[in-house]
Amino acid sequence: MKAFDQLVLVNYCHPGCVPLKNTMRLPEAQAFQLAQRLAEEHPETTAFYRFADFANYYALRKAQDAALCQRFLLLGGRPEEAHPLSFVVEGSAYLRGWFGNGPETQLLLKDIAPWHISFTVGDSGAAFQKNGTVELLDVNGLRRLLEENGGSLAQVLRHTGYHYVEAQLWCDIYLKQA
Repeated sequence: MKAFDQLVLVNYCHPGCVPLKNTMRLPEAQAFQLAQRLAEEHPETTAFYRFADFANYYALRKAQDAALCQRFLLLGGRPEEAHPLSFVVEGSAYLRGWFGNGPETQLLLKDIAPWHISFTVGDSGAAFQKNGTVELLDVNGLRRLLEENGGSLAQVLRHTGYHYVEAQLWCDIYLKQA
């Protein structure tokens, strides 16, 4: 059982891509061009399958990020970006494979102000697409969830049936230490 203040956040990047980037932060035309290029160059890659239909993905992701941001604000969050960067609490072999075992960036949760980060159990995009909403947790909510499961992330995942806990980082100042 790992101490809460030692939890690691992991961001995965496909080989050949630039780590810690989000297509949603690009101007729309540039985002569409990049998505088309990535989908064409990596048709077998799970991480880019959604880019083959980027028009639908883009609209869904725009609505998803807006909903996440609104819920984050209600939790007391102070987002500095409209589109967060996605991390995974303690990493995920499932996602590592999804991203072709490419480069990883790690941050310690304790180094991030609680008003700059939120969490979802499972993939926020899949939840939004399925339900039109997302159950968002703040740092205290994540701590409670772990405590309710004996302090074990593995137990949370077994109990919920998800592969990972996603973290949404809403401020880029922490990337300088990565």
